Amino acid sequence: MIEFIDVHKSFKVDGRDIPALNGIDLKIEAGQIFGIIGHSGAGKSTLVRHINLLEKPTRGRILIGGEDITARDAAGLREMRRGIGMIFQHFNLLSSKTVAENIAFPLRLAGTPTAKIHQRVNELIARVGLEEHARKYPAQLSGGQKQRVGIARALATGPRILLCDEATSALDPQTTQSVLQLLAEINREFNLTIVVITHEMDVIRRIGDRVAVLDAGRVVETGPVADVFLHPQHQTTQRFVREAENVDEQEEHAAFEHVPGRIIRLTFRGESTYQPVLGQVARETGVDFSILSGRIDRIKDTPYGQLTLSLTDGQPDAALQRFAAAGLTVEVLRA
Repeated sequence: MIEFIDVHKSFKVDGRDIPALNGIDLKIEAGQIFGIIGHSGAGKSTLVRHINLLEKPTRGRILIGGEDITARDAAGLREMRRGIGMIFQHFNLLSSKTVAENIAFPLRLAGTPTAKIHQRVNELIARVGLEEHARKYPAQLSGGQKQRVGIARALATGPRILLCDEATSALDPQTTQSVLQLLAEINREFNLTIVVITHEMDVIRRIGDRVAVLDAGRVVETGPVADVFLHPQHQTTQRFVREAENVDEQEEHAAFEHVPGRIIRLTFRGESTYQPVLGQVARETGVDFSILSGRIDRIKDTPYGQLTLSLTDGQPDAALQRFAAAGLTVEVLRA
């Protein structure tokens, strides 16, 4: 487990202390894919660089496996960092070395015997699907292939923790999806703890178990991804969710002004997403409904749906009670 306890970080700029992190308290359980999301300048990259102590806190403690890593000396830090892999936004590959040589690089630094290096490199090249590209140079690869090399290199020393700093933001949507799928598979196969830094809520929604939302160096909301995504409490989180769903709140509300009836939002999770609840409730209570907006998708492995409806005629109060009894979350947007 990774734990931040009242972590503060300030940088000196023109003789002044500029705060980057302001009292971070956070727990990341072993084996999770944990997302940290925030807009530019929120402090998310600074936060992730504290996990391997590339940045040291101005105040506070950071624990990994119960040990305060801020107390380690230089030799202890080098040893600790061998157990933490890092994947970068712009790949950071060595342009003069082949795919195989890039993956082998951290093993050579660690003094691994040559025979073991060849075996490990071949295993990783096969795992990330680059068998045909082992002798190519980075300039000969696509962005997705480069990031797969970066992932293989990060896994080379057998880390317990994998840090991904905006690892998909330089990729197109289709390539992003394939890289996210690879990370999810690696998480399951190796029981790796993966910390994903991003400004895209959709990335966290696809693979995350839990998420923390940063704003101005503070954690403003945290919890299971499904809870935070479907029921955001803080305005920063709400903004991220609207961006992920391409929703303009003002336009949406304006569109509802002339719609008759009671307006509600229903949230389905799990198997209820595919049940014929709307039709059943309409028959039982006599309400008519119009679907104003909606989405059916998945949060990691969990299906979900959110529908905005207008209810007219019949017994709308009974309909709301029936929806709640069926296990749906009901929000009344307009009574």
